[in-house]
Amino acid sequence: MVRALSFVVVTVAVACVGVGASSSRFPDPVQDIKPVAMGEQTAVLAGGCFWGVEAVFERLAGVSDVVSGFAGGSKATAHYEVVSTGTTGHAESVRITYDPSKVTYGQLLKVFFAVAHDPTELNRQGPDEGTQYRSAIFYSTPEQKAVAEAYIQQLDGAKVFRRRIVTKVVTLDGFYPAEEYHQHFLDRHPSYPYIVYNDLPKLEHLKKEFPELLK
Repeated sequence: MVRALSFVVVTVAVACVGVGASSSRFPDPVQDIKPVAMGEQTAVLAGGCFWGVEAVFERLAGVSDVVSGFAGGSKATAHYEVVSTGTTGHAESVRITYDPSKVTYGQLLKVFFAVAHDPTELNRQGPDEGTQYRSAIFYSTPEQKAVAEAYIQQLDGAKVFRRRIVTKVVTLDGFYPAEEYHQHFLDRHPSYPYIVYNDLPKLEHLKKEFPELLK
């Protein structure tokens, strides 16, 4: 368990971009969470297969741990083979533990939308189809909910993507780690064909566009 923290939502001025803008000009959130007290916090995000999403966030400064798992369904069905049927309500997700004095919740969301996945794909990501691959932000505090909803509205309003964002912002009822063999999958199997074609390009994109956020 992480320590309970007090947070406030802050608003900052940013310049929004239009369709086709490079990720180096991808807008910062107009709202973010500024920690009043120091201590680690967690974020739970779903954006398709958790292998690549996990690898992206593991490379961010201020992130101490990333766990692949499931959110959106019950503990009883939180098993990969069952979740893969698409009938459990679960989404493949990652739980990110981070130091908000080094990387903010808003910055995590920026990477989530700009690099980790395509938030305009409904119930799929790339070659993977099904509700278990949906785009979702599972919030655990009212501040996380407010920042996530405001950022989606901001990105849609700026027409950063050619299609509207379909990411759902929903309450986190539980997160259940996936089987051990799924953890750190990219680092353990960098030549696995799925990783090579779908996930390594995300890491290259991250390095190119957001070097200031890397460890």
